[in-house]
Amino acid sequence: MTGVAAESASPPRATSIEQRAAEWLERRAFGRWTEGDAESLDAWLNESVDHEVAFYRLEFGWERTARLSALRSGLPRNAKSKTRDWAGHFKLMAAASAIAALCVGGIYEYVLAPKGMTYATDIGGRKILTLPDGSKIELNTNTAVRIAADDTGRKVWLTKGEAFFQIHHDAVHPFAVMVGDHKITDLGTKFLVRRQPDGMIVSLIEGSARVEAIGPGAKAQAAELKPGDIARATHTSVSVSHKQIAMLETQLGWRQGVLIFHDTSLAAAAAEFNRYNRQKLIVSDQAVAKLTIDGTFPAARVETFARLARDVLGLHVENKGDRIVIAR
Repeated sequence: MTGVAAESASPPRATSIEQRAAEWLERRAFGRWTEGDAESLDAWLNESVDHEVAFYRLEFGWERTARLSALRSGLPRNAKSKTRDWAGHFKLMAAASAIAALCVGGIYEYVLAPKGMTYATDIGGRKILTLPDGSKIELNTNTAVRIAADDTGRKVWLTKGEAFFQIHHDAVHPFAVMVGDHKITDLGTKFLVRRQPDGMIVSLIEGSARVEAIGPGAKAQAAELKPGDIARATHTSVSVSHKQIAMLETQLGWRQGVLIFHDTSLAAAAAEFNRYNRQKLIVSDQAVAKLTIDGTFPAARVETFARLARDVLGLHVENKGDRIVIAR
């Protein structure tokens, strides 16, 4: 069975229009909006039906999909009064920026991915592989996989990063994912795998799967996973915990170009952003690092998160080019 990879992406013109529409929305909400700005926007909208469609689609999403919620305890004293004033604005900004990220982010899809090939993404990238049997593999940021060069193509090596698997069940040809000295065997499954220096984390969304260590001298016991299970596997152990499916699905926000945080420390949120961006967030104060937030943010807009830290949390933010430093 063979196949040919095909690549598709949004046309450059559509991408630039969506980006411009997002800029208009953000400026109207957060800038010093004047009558001249309103006239300029009207002129831009009147230039093309494409402009109108892009603007009003983003405006609708801006109003309907905002999810930034109240900030937790432990805020600096001077930030508490700002939270009431800014919370609504940041809901809009987070939603609009997220939608803009979806529109302008290049997502490439390879249909009928050839076997024996390696596919990879850069920092902030995403790719979708559709295999000959209809199974799909979505590669997250800075990820690489290799597909077996056999007759079935039902074995994949995750050599780095994170990927979401939607696998067509075939009892005769089980699908296997190899991660270092671990093996995940699919039994008709949707699951997320994230490779780590000492092993991997597998989150099962649907179906069932088997996780086992297969390297020389491996001591870990195999584990059978059911929906909601999270397996943390090292060379010596496999531990399984359980979460509600809805909570696990927040880990898949990257498939829509966003990061979703629930009671997440500022340090952990910054670390997650750093996976998707070359400009890194540095939280230099331990007390600040422990502050917690909820919210949905565009993965590619690190400046949106920095703006939250400055304007809502009342923190000091300094842009140093390749990094943004956040402190009290």
